[in-house]
Amino acid sequence: SSRVVEIQSQMSERAVELLGLPEDRPCLLLDVGCGSGLSGDYISEEGHYWIGMDISPAMLDVAVEREVEGDLLLADVGHGIPFRPGMFDGCISISAVQWLCNADKKSHSPPKRLYRFFSTLYTALARGSRAVLQLYPENSEQLELITAQAMRAGFTGGMVVDYPNSAKAKKFFLCLFVGTSGTLPKGLGTECATEEPHQAKFTNERTRFRNVKGKSVKKSRDWILEKKERRRRQGKEVRADTKYTGRKRRPHF
Repeated sequence: SSRVVEIQSQMSERAVELLGLPEDRPCLLLDVGCGSGLSGDYISEEGHYWIGMDISPAMLDVAVEREVEGDLLLADVGHGIPFRPGMFDGCISISAVQWLCNADKKSHSPPKRLYRFFSTLYTALARGSRAVLQLYPENSEQLELITAQAMRAGFTGGMVVDYPNSAKAKKFFLCLFVGTSGTLPKGLGTECATEEPHQAKFTNERTRFRNVKGKSVKKSRDWILEKKERRRRQGKEVRADTKYTGRKRRPHF
């Protein structure tokens, strides 16, 4: 339907925008799960070149009939990206990568297939370039699985969520950097969001002593103060805090 085409086009446009391509020269992009070539049309309109990969012969036949400008390859990206190192200036993918989470055959292991895809994609991308993969995750476990395998393969970056407060317009873009850690772009429609996700808010100095899990380092002053505070809340007798609390003692010989 024309509505689907319209949404596809909008997401392709957004994905290419998130790639942050140089404006002074044409780039070569990889389109993963290119289907009938709708996102490819937008890439061509922008003056760039592309190669599309898809697992569906029927979809690629439609792309051929539509006389798209990109080159097309029938392949399962779970087997890897078969291009030479550093060949692409960027990669986009619209609504495709979540399919790698499904085990369609007995022999399929989703983590392995995802890792194979991401590690070979990493190699095929030029240093300093990006991959922007729009996906429809079924749940947070899928998101974590996909992101974890991307990071394992060497990518940095993370999830950009457009319109996080809207059930209909909410879109996930996995924005990955190759060889350089860029700043993650802001999601659309997040300006009005009250709570910025992933933004650490440092309210007091004490948080800097916390370890990775968010607990204070054992036996540190913070740890002792927190423990005493807990005891007080339980109504136990606890000595008052002073400047000596948690202080290192000098060794006695």
